[in-house]
Formats: sequence, structure tokens, C-alpha cells
Amino acid sequence: MGAWLDGMTGWLTANPQWLGLAVFVVACVECLAIAGIIVPGTVLLFAIAVLAGSGALTLGETLLLGYLGGLLGDAVSYFLGRRFHQNIRRLPLLRHHPEWIGGAESYFQRYGIASLLVGRFIGPLRPMLPMVAGMFDMPLPRFIMVSLISGAGWSVAYLLPGWTTGAAMRLPLPEGFWPEAGVVAGCLALLLGVGMNSSLRSHRRTTQLIAALCLVMLVGLFVGWPYLIQFDQGLMTLTQEHRSRAIDGAIVVVTRLGDFQTQLFAGGLLTGLLLLARQWRPALFAASTLVITALANGSIKWLFARTRPEVLTDPLTSYSMPSGHSSAAFAFFLVLAVLAGRGQPPRMRLTWLLLASLPALAIALSRVYLGVHWPTDILAGMLLACSVCAISLSLIQLRTPLEIMPLKVWWLIVPGSVALLTFFALHALPDALLRYQY
Repeated sequence: MGAWLDGMTGWLTANPQWLGLAVFVVACVECLAIAGIIVPGTVLLFAIAVLAGSGALTLGETLLLGYLGGLLGDAVSYFLGRRFHQNIRRLPLLRHHPEWIGGAESYFQRYGIASLLVGRFIGPLRPMLPMVAGMFDMPLPRFIMVSLISGAGWSVAYLLPGWTTGAAMRLPLPEGFWPEAGVVAGCLALLLGVGMNSSLRSHRRTTQLIAALCLVMLVGLFVGWPYLIQFDQGLMTLTQEHRSRAIDGAIVVVTRLGDFQTQLFAGGLLTGLLLLARQWRPALFAASTLVITALANGSIKWLFARTRPEVLTDPLTSYSMPSGHSSAAFAFFLVLAVLAGRGQPPRMRLTWLLLASLPALAIALSRVYLGVHWPTDILAGMLLACSVCAISLSLIQLRTPLEIMPLKVWWLIVPGSVALLTFFALHALPDALLRYQY
């Protein structure tokens, strides 16, 4: 497999005009029923994204091609299931591996639409769930809607790391960038590895362990950020090198979702709806996480008084570290993920956390893209929100775990939150269009 992968990447390096088609095809195969389990699509996508980031394709082109390829794989899988129904079990591979379709069936029957959103990020389930949705005659408009939403997050999560790596390798980055980037990546990998391993093993002290790790790394970041200057400057150079006027407007809309006013209303709406539904402990958990994160962020920012990057022609006068947009976004979406995961298996809880991190990460990264925060600022905001969320959860569950919220409560929270965030996004559109025009 290694020799085959080296051969393919070598050929694509010599023939970069085929990279776009390669991204599309591999993304399609990765999401295609049965084939997505056999072919190591994740490794292939990362390798091809690295080549694309080396200058062959822009980030927008890479993400769009991967997105469209994934949608095609979903559609083919869905129509295969809809056409053959239970007869598809007679295929030789499925006869020898009935667990492939059996696991996807039980997952789909248990979680319905949520299985398609969450299962997109679970390797063995990803290519099988669209086919199972077709087998169970899921309405086509509903399937298309879910596929469009989940595919967008999937393309970013699976292609952005590789493309960024390729772009970083191409640019003349500051000396010392890679060792510092290795330290940051190693710490984040440690946090993810320990958190996932403890969660999957259902360790009693998982939440406390994650809180402690986040706090230790947060303190280490506050002490060590002067030694990560090359990392900050290198990523800032990389980001500004690939700025595009066509993307600026969309990024402005994304970053406005993390504004203080937006997050204040979103947090107030969430807490208010929980109180209205008489979910007292979830409301206390949400309010304490959001309020403490905001207060801690403001206090720490004033204490460290770090200046912002000098990218803007009219720089902001407030301090930089930690990023308020990053901490507020992660606090809000992590609270939703924690509440959604109550009473569910560890793997499902982890997947909810992953899904919640995607919009929060988009808001955080938008601050670096616009040049108003250093990368370590958004890392500090993320770690602050994670630690406060974990500590609040530990305290609220000191005696008894949080109860599962009724489905009718989610029918209040999800539409209400989406409507509110959509309102603020639309409110930011005139400014975004003005940036695109000029």
C-alpha cells in the first residue's frame, strides 16, 4: 500500500493538472458504499490535499471539489440502497462481512437523521449510512438536505489539514517554525488522545482529566507564548498569503457569529429556553459555562495585555490574548454538544463534540484570517472554553449525572439558535458585500 501511495503521489506531482480530478474522485470513493471501507480514503485525501496546497489548487477549489465528490458518493450510495433494498445483502462482500451493513442499520434505526450528520465522521459508518438510508426509503429531499450540511463539515475536516500542510511546506516560513508547530501539534494530539481514550473506556474521571489537561496547557501557553513567535508569524504569513477578496466577505459573516453581541444573545436564548422547558440543571450548566468563560477571557486579556497583529490598516486597540471570539464560540457549541450527548454511547458523545467544534473552529480561524488575532490567541480561547466547560460539567454532575433532555426541548433550542445566528449572519451581509466590492 505504501509503494502504491508513493507511486500515485509521485505521478500527481509530475502531472498537477490531474490533482483536481484526483481530489474529486478520492472524495467520492471515500463516501461510496463498500468502497469507502476497503480503500484507505482518509490517507489518500490527506496526501492529495498536501499536493494541492503546494500551489496546484487554491483552498476554495480543494474544498469545493472534495465537497462535490463526497456528495456524489452519498448520492450513488443512497440510490443503490433505494434501488435494491434488502437484496443488496447478496453482494459477495456483504455476504462475507454482514457486520458492515448491520452496524450501519442499527445506528440509523436508533438515531435517524442524526446518524447521517454524526456518522459522517465515523470511518466504518460513513460510506454505509447513505445506502442504509436509501434501503429504508428515507425521503430524498430530507436526505439531500442532510447530505449538503454534513458534507460541508466533512470536506473541511478532512481536507483543510492536508492543504494547510502543503501550503506551509511551500512558503519560506521563519526559522524555528516547524519545531514550534511540532510542540503545539503534539500538545493538541495529547489532549485529543487522552480525552478520546478515557471517554471510550468510560473512565470515571474523564471530565476532570480533560479539565486538568486543558488548564495545564492553558497555563503553559500563557507562560510560553513568547517562545512561539515563529509559529505565530509563520501561520499569519501563510494565512495572509492565501487571502482572497472573494472569500473575505464570507469570512466576515463567519466572524460576526462570534461577536460579543451575537454570543450574548445566543447564550441568553439558550439559557432562557432551557429555563422555559424547566431544565434547571442544564440551564445552570449552560449559564455558568458561558458567563465564567466570558469573565475569565476579559480578565486574562487585560492581565496579559498582548498587542494584536499589525495586519489591519486600522488596527484594533483592544488586547489580543485570549481571543474572545474563540472562547465564546467554543463555550457555546461545546455546551450544546455536551447536552446532546447525555445518555448516549461514548463514541456518539465524542462525535457530537467533534461536530460542535467545527463551527467554533471556523469562527476562531476567521480571526487569524482577518489578521486580528495570533494563532496562539485562538488556541488560548479554545483551551479556556474547554477547561471551563469541563469544570462546570464536573461540578454540576458531582452527585448525579445530567439527565437526558426530552426531544421537544431540542425542537425549541435548535430552530431558535439557528434562526438567531442566521439573523446576525444576514445582518453582517452588507459589510461582507462591501468588502467583496472593494
